[in-house]
Amino acid sequence: MHLHIEPDLIERSTDDLSLAREFVALGWGGFVLKSHYFPTAERARVVSAAVPGAQVFGAVALNHAVGGFNPVAVDIAGRAGARVVWLPTVDAANESPERQEARGERHQPFWTRIQQEIRAKGCAPEPLSVFDEHGQLRPEVRSCLARVAEYDMVLATGHLARDEIFAVVAAARESGVKRIVVTHALFPSQALSIEEQRRLADMGAYIEGCYTTFYTNKCPWERLFAAIRAVGPERTVLSSDLGQRSNPSIVSGLLDFAARLLAAGFTRREVQRLLVENPARLVADE
Repeated sequence: MHLHIEPDLIERSTDDLSLAREFVALGWGGFVLKSHYFPTAERARVVSAAVPGAQVFGAVALNHAVGGFNPVAVDIAGRAGARVVWLPTVDAANESPERQEARGERHQPFWTRIQQEIRAKGCAPEPLSVFDEHGQLRPEVRSCLARVAEYDMVLATGHLARDEIFAVVAAARESGVKRIVVTHALFPSQALSIEEQRRLADMGAYIEGCYTTFYTNKCPWERLFAAIRAVGPERTVLSSDLGQRSNPSIVSGLLDFAARLLAAGFTRREVQRLLVENPARLVADE
């Protein structure tokens, strides 16, 4: 449900056609095409057609490249068959240079250089927060949520901050959104406590854990395992967030993820649910 591959603005370890062929050869179901910058619904349809047997799903991330909280972009994505809508990632206010510095982040994400170059050109709007100046959810955010509900897409919280995540999950449920994912809940820019993850799961969200968060030592593996046990495999979804050239391949990472879960005491049935069944259920077109 969460990976980064070519074509992209950042050099990646593989491309969408190659990964689709690899998945088909392994008998794996498929994947979601995530881009911080481009809608991918049309691209997903092309890859699925080019690689018989591949199930490739499109998505859109509501960053400035598509107009931010732009309900038209969400509507078009829904009409085109996109299955996932990410709230802001690279343009989230929670990922502003000031916020990153306050968190003491030493290693900047790969996309930081692109953001810096855009800002240097003077054409970057203000970072995106779901709240207006009065601390209320922006009307355009509610309009986006309504479009997500209309097309029964998955709403993923992106790189929002803790208070934004809780507000959005509550509003999404009120708007009729049935599929909600709290994006990489233990990533440093979210760093949700286990109790907070349980509360969000009780509100109807799936809690996502991403391989790269733990492989790159941003958070201990033991904390992920404790979170899964507390939230429950039925409300947890595991993804790779891979595709960076400095990390393992997507397939290798997913296999290592499964091996680590089994070694930590999770059953084969639980691993199947976390890595396969829950993601498939989320993107299913019912």
